[in-house]
Amino acid sequence: MKFKVNSSLSYVVNEPTTFIFNIHALNTASQTVLEEQLIVDPPMKVEEYTSYDGSSRFVQLKVKQIGNFAISYSAIVEMNYKVIDERNAATMVPVVQLDSYIASFLYPSRYCQSDKLMKFSFKEFGHYTSVYDKVFAITEWIFTNIEYISGSTNSQTSALDTITERVGVCRDFAHLGIALCRALSIPARYFTGYAYQLNPPDFHACMETYIDGSWIVFDSTKLAPLNGLVKIATGRDAADAAVASIFGNSNGTGVQVNCEILESSFVPFAYSGNQKGVSFQ
Repeated sequence: MKFKVNSSLSYVVNEPTTFIFNIHALNTASQTVLEEQLIVDPPMKVEEYTSYDGSSRFVQLKVKQIGNFAISYSAIVEMNYKVIDERNAATMVPVVQLDSYIASFLYPSRYCQSDKLMKFSFKEFGHYTSVYDKVFAITEWIFTNIEYISGSTNSQTSALDTITERVGVCRDFAHLGIALCRALSIPARYFTGYAYQLNPPDFHACMETYIDGSWIVFDSTKLAPLNGLVKIATGRDAADAAVASIFGNSNGTGVQVNCEILESSFVPFAYSGNQKGVSFQ
């Protein structure tokens, strides 16, 4: 499948400000960027680099002039996701057998306080024998019990806030799912990307869990088909995968995001009780 993605962000810069943007589509084993373009207005020097583990592609620049500033990214991306049948995945991989990178996604993080949600997670989901069933039950619980309301939270909202207030956006749904998984010793990480059929169009967040050697995507919001996601970045939580990090004094004035399919044969895939998952590894 091929997708065309676009994003544009605009700002008013009040003093010299350094920006680090994370809006480029990743190149992975299942996702290939065929062509892409970055436009900065006004034109200026940019530095592009990839994170040490290949989980993000960054653009860094310093806007020295006070006034309006905008950055736009577009790409055509080919996706080759894999559908994984988890009906035979009855047991978890012991923590002692995980390598250090995978094990790093077991720890509590800034927005995912898994250590404070262990009692709740074991009570609600600990009785499931299959790791996939545990994660699927967590996903369904969040969808059923947390109300999705745009603008209801902010950049400081954590998983603990979300489970207490029972309201949030995609970012919060992802953080809560990650925290509950980690509380059950299931490695989980934050996924941000472009999403086909998301309404209204925006950047989208969900989670990936490590099951039987594969990172499988779960989305408690159910707002976009799982095979309609184009990965931008992964990380411990939103702190690792922020779309824009700003060091200085500037105000955002607009965000536009779009993701369209370039093939008419697209069939949306969503999670159900059939125990089949999507991997973007």
